[in-house]
Amino acid sequence: MHKQLLGGRFHFESTSQALLDLVEAAYGDVPPHRLPFLTPELHVQLRLVPGGHLPNAMEPPPVQMQSGMDLLFGVINAANYVVISPRQRQALVVASEDMLAFPYHLRYELIEFAVFVLAARCLGLVPLHAACVGREGRGVLLLGDSGAGKTTLALHGLLEGMEFLSEDAVFVQTESMLATAVTNYVHVKNDALRFVDDAKAQRWISESPVIRRRSGVEKFEADVRSGHGRLAKAPLKLVGAVFVSSEMTDDPDALLRPVPKGDIAARLDADQAYAAGQAGWLPFQQKLVQMGMHELRRGGHPRASVEALSDLLDRRMRL
Repeated sequence: MHKQLLGGRFHFESTSQALLDLVEAAYGDVPPHRLPFLTPELHVQLRLVPGGHLPNAMEPPPVQMQSGMDLLFGVINAANYVVISPRQRQALVVASEDMLAFPYHLRYELIEFAVFVLAARCLGLVPLHAACVGREGRGVLLLGDSGAGKTTLALHGLLEGMEFLSEDAVFVQTESMLATAVTNYVHVKNDALRFVDDAKAQRWISESPVIRRRSGVEKFEADVRSGHGRLAKAPLKLVGAVFVSSEMTDDPDALLRPVPKGDIAARLDADQAYAAGQAGWLPFQQKLVQMGMHELRRGGHPRASVEALSDLLDRRMRL
């Protein structure tokens, strides 16, 4: 199975149709993003082994991360793990038959982890815990703590006609400041449905499968490929970035406020602890400082925040 993802050409190989079906669930019909320069060939082998390793489990044990000898490991147990070799541009995902009962964990914590790490390391991308929406090929990066509202903002950007890139993981090529992602799902809490006014969109989300995060939080996993908005067909050129805040304001003119340039670097380091330790972080950080950043507070309805983002995009696109 071959997929164009995150600027790379991924080749998935397996004798297990069940594992290839999970690959298709994750990456089928995802916009085939390409980045400037070369498109590397990346290989992921998926191997299914006999079960009996997760007896009576409500969920699999958490993934333990290890590294050594230019290899990266994500280990659940002796029969469920991923080994990644960026130097060889290859990854091996091993899963037991009883792990198939946990398709979300298998897909998200092993298969997608392998894809993300290979893309970031082999293409020199900066991996961010962030969301991104845009318009006309230009994008705004949404940063902030978990629970600050990035997903809600990205969802309503999608519903209001903006191009949707991602609500969770964004990868940036520093030289071009192009942002790419795997544009497949948006994860929505049940209490966020009260802000979704369109009945068709409410049904789309509420009838989606429910996944359970490691934190215990349950969310609808709504497939954005099902035609409920505009997906970013190509990487978005970043023209703005905001820290999403949980602080409320009823004044639409006070939603966006600039972050002092002297504070941006420290706030980025604190917000993106994993990315800050990766190659390419410093030039990326410097470009965001030069670009300038804003803090976005919550309005009475997410639509107000989307309007503020749209205004920011308009201003930046005129520069």
